[in-house]
Amino acid sequence: MDVDFDLTIVSSEPQPEPLSILKAPPIAASYNDRIRPLLDAVDKLQNLKVMKEGIQLPTIVIVGDQSSGKSSVLESLAGISLPRGQDICTRVPLIMRLQDRRQDESPKLHLEFNGKIVNVSNEDDVSDAIVTATNVIASSGKGISNTPLTLVVKKDGAPDLTMVDLPGITRVPVHGQPENIYEQISEMIMEYIRPEETIILNVVSATVDFSTCESIRMSQMVDKTGKRTLAVVTKADKAPEGLLEKVTADDVNIGLGYVCVRNRIGDESYEEARLEEAKLFEMHPQLCKIDKSNVGVPVLAQKLMQIQATIMAKYLPEIIMKINDKLDANDAELKRMPKNMSSVEDAMMVFMEMMGSAKESLRKVLLRGELDEYPDEKDMHCTARLVEMLNQYYDELQNCPENDPTTNFLLEEIEVLEEVKGIGLPDVLPHTAFLTLLQRKVKGISSKLPSFGVCVWDYIEGVAIRALMRHSENYPQLQWSTNRAVFNLINKMKEKTIDRMTEIVEMEKLTDYTCNPEYLLERKKLMTQQDTFVNNYKRRYNVYLQEIGDVNVTHLWPRDEKLIQQAFDLKMRMTPYWKIVLRRFVDSVALHLRFSVQNLVNKEMDKEIWGKLSGAGIKRMMEETPKMAEKRLKLSRSIKLLRESAEVVTKFMDRIATDGDYLCCTDTFKWPTCRYPTPTRVSDTPTRVDTPPTRGPHNICFPT
Repeated sequence: MDVDFDLTIVSSEPQPEPLSILKAPPIAASYNDRIRPLLDAVDKLQNLKVMKEGIQLPTIVIVGDQSSGKSSVLESLAGISLPRGQDICTRVPLIMRLQDRRQDESPKLHLEFNGKIVNVSNEDDVSDAIVTATNVIASSGKGISNTPLTLVVKKDGAPDLTMVDLPGITRVPVHGQPENIYEQISEMIMEYIRPEETIILNVVSATVDFSTCESIRMSQMVDKTGKRTLAVVTKADKAPEGLLEKVTADDVNIGLGYVCVRNRIGDESYEEARLEEAKLFEMHPQLCKIDKSNVGVPVLAQKLMQIQATIMAKYLPEIIMKINDKLDANDAELKRMPKNMSSVEDAMMVFMEMMGSAKESLRKVLLRGELDEYPDEKDMHCTARLVEMLNQYYDELQNCPENDPTTNFLLEEIEVLEEVKGIGLPDVLPHTAFLTLLQRKVKGISSKLPSFGVCVWDYIEGVAIRALMRHSENYPQLQWSTNRAVFNLINKMKEKTIDRMTEIVEMEKLTDYTCNPEYLLERKKLMTQQDTFVNNYKRRYNVYLQEIGDVNVTHLWPRDEKLIQQAFDLKMRMTPYWKIVLRRFVDSVALHLRFSVQNLVNKEMDKEIWGKLSGAGIKRMMEETPKMAEKRLKLSRSIKLLRESAEVVTKFMDRIATDGDYLCCTDTFKWPTCRYPTPTRVSDTPTRVDTPPTRGPHNICFPT
């Protein structure tokens, strides 16, 4: 779903005023209480690891060149010291989940990694705890890892923010770092900032030219217009000259704007650092000219919370839809998986159902020519393919060189007549001559019988095995046995077909007979050319005959005219009869194949397979494989996770339905279409999220 609206913050609250130099108020403001449910919902989805299901959640990702001041910015936002150093301080993705502590809540400070939760006793120990956890994840040294480490901080005055801090970009590896450290870090950063749901918090130092920053270049690769990039300019006190012009000109397309901050120096407390920061931007002759809505850690916290709320609200309908779709898909896939067999009877029942489905598929494709199961797979349009194979076989028989009537015209007939002549009337055509010619021609096509039978049954074997494989895909051990049974059965059917074709050939050799009236009609038509041929064959090199074509006759000049006349008669008898023989042969083979395929599907397949398998053997072969068991477990866990995720979002929507503190921000949400006529609530079905709240217009927004 494409929800396209700008991330421009619309707020009726006044922008933060310069902090009092006498006292620094908490960073978190009343704004937190009104966006907290939305942030809590997304945090719960993150805790459930819904992103592992391919459902991207809105995320603020912090990137910056090494020593750009990322750690200082995070420390100022969290009010907690983080690891620092000259080399890479952040060696794993550090997910910082900051929460303002409510009056009825206890402070919270712990790390989460590798499925464990490690409590941290006090804030001074956080830095050492992060270093220890990082060494567990990425090993001690200077290498990096893509396995995340989560820091949860719930304390008074903390802004409600969830951010991901990534390793600082370095081009030159130092001692102990892998040679491809730059490529590793770049790949990690691109993976995090590429999704459209990600807000990029680009930390740059005021002491450098923004256009040369590697982090700016990377963010521009995935966010060319800068619509989801916010820049934090650190060390403003180190390079105040020209900073106003740099953030005003915006030569590097930072669509969400700039916030300039002062880093904490030395042993300053966080409150002292913020007081000094406020003093700097109020009293410095150059920095005081920068708009107050673009300076200070409190302004940064406020902007980040607003942007975070906006982006979360923007993508919430899409998240709902993705959860629903993924839940439906996984649920359907789990239902398609085979049942675990607890007894031989269960296995036999499932096997019989499977065989029944496979046989019905074969009836559709092999007998009835139905295409619904394989609409786009022409190899499985079997009746059409079998007709094509029969037509091609007929063409091959008809057009083989020995059947060319123009080659050595009448020579074979003359030879046969001379060899079968006997005592009798000279004008009577010997019947033996016709049978001899017929047997020679039939023998000539006999060599083509096995190849056609093999070709047809190999094709049918492939179709049958494919249908069985499709219906038994969940039982790989059973597939081998059924495929073997089909292979043996097809070999038997193949032999029967070749025997039948041989039998038809032998019948054709035995006698000449047809009741087809076309024989006499065509023979009569051909014989009308006899006198013309006999009178002209000695005068020409070539003679044209209807139904035959141009024939060379020079080899007939020395022959006896009476013998030529008999040979012509014999030829004109064989020509129409041979056409009938070929058609009759192919028709008989076609009928035999149709009958054999029907027997294969309706009788022989069951007999062959049941003859090879026993009940206990079937149960053993239908037992769930470790791979299938792992898939079932994975799907079950995924469905459980998605149902819990759906329940989280449903509860949030129910709260919005009764909470008047939520107003429209920048646009009206287009909620996913309701899939049921009755709205589902968490009390009814905690497994789906299908409808927006029923109160008022279907809007969710961050509070103004």
